Amino acid sequence: MATSMAEGLVEAQHIDAVRAFNRRYTRLIGVLQGEMLGTEFSLTEGRILFELANFGAAEVVDLRFGLDVDAGYLSRILARFEERGLVARRRSDADGRRQVVELTDAGRAAFAVLNQRTQEQIGQLLAPHSPVVRTRLVGAMRAIEQILDTDTEPDPAGVVLREPRPGDHGWVIQRNAELYAEEYGWDGDYENLVARIVADWLNSHDPQRERAWIAEYEGVPVGCVYCMREDDATARLRLLLVEPSARGLGVGSALVDECLRFAAAAGYRELVLWTNDVLTSARHIYERAGFELVESNPHHSFGADLVGQTWRKELRPAR
Repeated sequence: MATSMAEGLVEAQHIDAVRAFNRRYTRLIGVLQGEMLGTEFSLTEGRILFELANFGAAEVVDLRFGLDVDAGYLSRILARFEERGLVARRRSDADGRRQVVELTDAGRAAFAVLNQRTQEQIGQLLAPHSPVVRTRLVGAMRAIEQILDTDTEPDPAGVVLREPRPGDHGWVIQRNAELYAEEYGWDGDYENLVARIVADWLNSHDPQRERAWIAEYEGVPVGCVYCMREDDATARLRLLLVEPSARGLGVGSALVDECLRFAAAAGYRELVLWTNDVLTSARHIYERAGFELVESNPHHSFGADLVGQTWRKELRPAR
């Protein structure tokens, strides 16, 4: 029943896409299984060796739950390992009912061979691809982990702000168009607006008085903001965006604070921005940063009836 209900809530094409990815990925990753690396170890056996080599002695029950291995299957593997002198087992000092297992010197030597061959095999898998493509691959893998591993607590300290690199401005246009279409139903007029703003930036921005930032988390872009010249005294904050996957990490506040610091250091006396009242999360960020709402006007844009808002914050000269 639970499966049927879940299927009814998720688009069929999304389910099919995940299944297709799983089939292709498992065929590809099959080359990394033990027998294909010239050793006698299975993939599960390799995982056990890896766990013991990297994290030290472990209680058998913790090893079983950590690796999600059947108790009987794990017991048989450890018995074989013990017969070959790869592991040693003993009773736990804390609880005599529990058993502790750890690698012997022979076990560590066996793992070293397995680990080296795995490194070489993955290196061969990645070698045909350029460093840029490999970076994209690693970023995509991290994004999958972050989305599917709902039990992992995000770490705000992992957010990094950096200057845009080649391709980032295209990402800004794409994600603005996609995100606001998904969340608010905005049409292509908004994508046109974002594209014009970014094009103007690329064609004529002054590096001394204008700046843009990309927020990155675990190697993946998760936000952006632009600080652009309005006139000699006024800067304008534009295109603040935070990916849904990164909300709660303080990305928006970090981007706005960086924009404020730069604008003050560049000699501007105030920072202004225009937004819409439906963007409640962004409005809360602006309020916390000390912006004041100075004007509201209803308008019909991007295929929706909206209320546009102008926010303003006076800047103190940088010392």
